Amino acid sequence: MSNGTFTSPVVSGNGTAASLSSSTTPVKATIVNRDTSTTVLHCMFNPKEYSFTKNISWQPGETKGTDVPQMEFKGGKPATLKLDLWFDTYGVDPPKDVRTEYTNALWELTLVDESLTDPKNQKGRPPIVTFHWGTAWSFDAVITDMTQKFMMFLADGTPVRAFVSLTFQQIKDDRKLGSQNPTSGGGQGVRLWTVQESDTLAWISYKQYGSPTEWRRIADANRLTQVRRLRPGTVLEIPGV
Repeated sequence: MSNGTFTSPVVSGNGTAASLSSSTTPVKATIVNRDTSTTVLHCMFNPKEYSFTKNISWQPGETKGTDVPQMEFKGGKPATLKLDLWFDTYGVDPPKDVRTEYTNALWELTLVDESLTDPKNQKGRPPIVTFHWGTAWSFDAVITDMTQKFMMFLADGTPVRAFVSLTFQQIKDDRKLGSQNPTSGGGQGVRLWTVQESDTLAWISYKQYGSPTEWRRIADANRLTQVRRLRPGTVLEIPGV
């Protein structure tokens, strides 16, 4: 299956990045674990280009006596996205293990979580994720492939530089690839809000709907049981904006 391809920047241990295409500071990309509503990774992302690829299945029908048979639509296949990330912690004083700082969190997204149940076989599964970037788009998916290469080491063997290749496969046909900012942009549908220190549901409701009284919509959409305590870093869905 073909993949969309990204060219990505070097990400240092403090979360900054070297721009590949311009001097403008790139906007952070985010990978979110949708099952736990937590942000797994923030990193700067400044591709030269990117593309989404989607395969559509058509087959020629069983016809006789014609040069061109009638084509029959068999179904669409999920879009696939591939991106590459560089992580470098050598510049940190003292240098840190790039696995514990960055790549282990991504690796966890490929492992089976027994608390998550696949409805077909009732067994555990890896989490569903969202990759989103700035005001461009968000992509709900599962990770189908991850390769990590370590290329620089301290004297004791600790890796301090890594190249990670991730492949995402689409799970949701929301027809909104490239339509809205997942955290603060306009448009219809569902937005995402990353909880900050001192945020309350009433405040988030006011910022999103113009009224603090709509907080229950947010609580219900995210199945919150402790509405007075929001954990910083939690990603909330804001429905029907």
